[in-house]
Amino acid sequence: MIKNNFFGKFIVFEGLDGSGQTTQANSLKDFLVKKGYKVVLTKEPTLSSKAGREIRKILDKEKSLSPRKLQEFFAQDRRKHLKDLIIPALKQKKIVISDRYFFSSLAYGSAEGLSLNQLIKLNKKFLMPDLTFILKVKPETCIKRIKKRGTKRTLFEKKLKLKKVWGFYEILPEYFKGIGFLNKVYVINGERPVKEVSEEIKKIVYSNLLK
Repeated sequence: MIKNNFFGKFIVFEGLDGSGQTTQANSLKDFLVKKGYKVVLTKEPTLSSKAGREIRKILDKEKSLSPRKLQEFFAQDRRKHLKDLIIPALKQKKIVISDRYFFSSLAYGSAEGLSLNQLIKLNKKFLMPDLTFILKVKPETCIKRIKKRGTKRTLFEKKLKLKKVWGFYEILPEYFKGIGFLNKVYVINGERPVKEVSEEIKKIVYSNLLK
């Protein structure tokens, strides 16, 4: 994994489906824009690559694919995402906020039976974020939130599967710390009111990147 040596800052939100990472990514973007920063908000998987569009079909259960091939598609989509959007924005001194990045691949891929080492190898040449926020929300709460959306559930939006995924999210910060991963990872209690979570995230961003 490659350290971000560009002028801009790269922030990532991670968590289970329904944990609120999309809400918090949008909230942070709005806050930073009001403060005068140039911000690019993005999301994975993208719809701008062929791999990303295939991933969407698989997540929506329109097609099926082996867990290994699905993660290869994620890596292809991520490579294009970095090349076409994230790195150019960082070169322009912008703050890039991504709703999901490679921690999602590691957690969800591991839950599907792939080895963590195998998944890291697929993602090892990608840029490290400057900050990663993992929103900790119980699978039961996530499922309730997903139901409230009133939309069709995607491939991973089942309670038992989410419990398994969270088990891997929990070990990732310590795992990367053990192998000298330089990115700062914060596990945030996402069960609290949205505004309370947002305020904690803003403080961390300011103290780490914008002071």
